[in-house]
Amino acid sequence: MQVILDRALQQRIFEHLKLTYPNEGGGFLLGTQTGESVSIADVISINNVFEESEQYHRYAMTPLDWARLEDQADERGLSLVGYYHSHPDSPAIPSIYDRDHALPHFSYLITQVQDRQAVDMRAWRLRPDRTEFDADELELSGKLE
Repeated sequence: MQVILDRALQQRIFEHLKLTYPNEGGGFLLGTQTGESVSIADVISINNVFEESEQYHRYAMTPLDWARLEDQADERGLSLVGYYHSHPDSPAIPSIYDRDHALPHFSYLITQVQDRQAVDMRAWRLRPDRTEFDADELELSGKLE
């Protein structure tokens, strides 16, 4: 699967995740999927509601956040196509916790944030049998202004 992300949206994700460091941060990816391609049209940050002492390596949102974002996406003619989050001081590779809480039809963008700097972003997709993630192709489009 190919995930197309505008560089300006990538920078918005990076800025959000640098602000949440040393804790994990995250949010939703709104966009469209056509065949083997997912185009990200917007990113929406969501507060981490995981137990505060565990936020350095865990991220969670409420079911109300999910429902609210689905409604917002529908109003804009978009879909929730994925989710982004950070791995503070850890590689941008899905963890077992990520696998256990992921959905097979979503795109997952994981960003390694090292010393408050976003150093690596990778795209992933959970296999339908939920056994592991496969790497997606992340294509950056547009120019930074």
